[in-house]
Amino acid sequence: MTSAIRNTLRLSVLDRSRTRKGRTEARALRDTVRFARRAEELGYHRFWVSEHHSVPGVAGSAPTVLAAAVAAATSRIRVGTGGVMLPNHQPLVVAEQFGVLESLYPGRIDMGLGRSVGFTDGIRRALGRDKDAAEGFGDQLTELLGYFTGDQGTHPQVHARPAEGLRPPAFVLATGSGAELAAERGLPLVIGAVRGRETMLRAIDRYRAGFAPSVWGERPYVMVAADVAVAETAERARRLLEPEAWSTAYSRTHGVFPPLVPAEEIAALSMTPRERSLFEEAMSGRVHGTEDEVAAALTELVGSAGADEVLVTTSSYDREELLDSYRRLARLAGLRPGRGGADVDIDTEAAPAAA
Repeated sequence: MTSAIRNTLRLSVLDRSRTRKGRTEARALRDTVRFARRAEELGYHRFWVSEHHSVPGVAGSAPTVLAAAVAAATSRIRVGTGGVMLPNHQPLVVAEQFGVLESLYPGRIDMGLGRSVGFTDGIRRALGRDKDAAEGFGDQLTELLGYFTGDQGTHPQVHARPAEGLRPPAFVLATGSGAELAAERGLPLVIGAVRGRETMLRAIDRYRAGFAPSVWGERPYVMVAADVAVAETAERARRLLEPEAWSTAYSRTHGVFPPLVPAEEIAALSMTPRERSLFEEAMSGRVHGTEDEVAAALTELVGSAGADEVLVTTSSYDREELLDSYRRLARLAGLRPGRGGADVDIDTEAAPAAA
């Protein structure tokens, strides 16, 4: 990585608590906590967890609960959500949850917020929402932030305890009009190239142009989310990304995300033409290769986006190879290894299986 970026770019981690073939969902959650401790040791800036409901391949359904476990098992790394899907919740409850987290772990909690709702009618009904709930994200965001500043007007005389007066950083995950909302409210932006690099760059430009300083942020702040895999060879790095890409392709043809399977099983599959096309589409846009190749690709990505931070979102079946990728990435970025996490260990092999 060029000297202009090395030792200056913030690198962070999003772990979705993906389940793996033959392993329990409980283990996936314990692995997330263990992974957070390793990320802290390697010098990553943040560790975020996600929210998914009724998804077979994802165990992370309660991000604030999981964030509390991660914060308890670490000592310095910032901990947050990528994100809490605000349309699924009442803003008062979200404010209270983050108020508790920030009170317990002051100065370490991030409040990443998204506008997605459950992806099937059944999930939305179970959550008490409909597919149009995301359209109210802006109003919900205003109400939520008002509970922290003490000036929310949606429910007069209602106060969020202990959130009022606290300022856990609030990030907007850009989907739909997310970039514009982040700009209007003076909030940091989290964005990925889900709809292509050029679409992402245009959204970032709109965000910067429309940014209005606020009590939450004095200047624009852009965090680019990307799948990044680093290995000894480009081929091994590509294999690391294949389990997640196949899971994505499978979901497009079968309607569910399956648990991750080994890359060797994917290589032996007889994919239909449509499955092959979706698989290759899912692989495109991901950053992978040797350390030199990834350094060059990240330098270009960060330069074109003017990113302040990169949120690495890589998942894979083989957790040891995945951790090696994060080690290599930390090294090429010049991250400074920490002292290690709190004196807590999560032994995924010895822990009891889920009932």
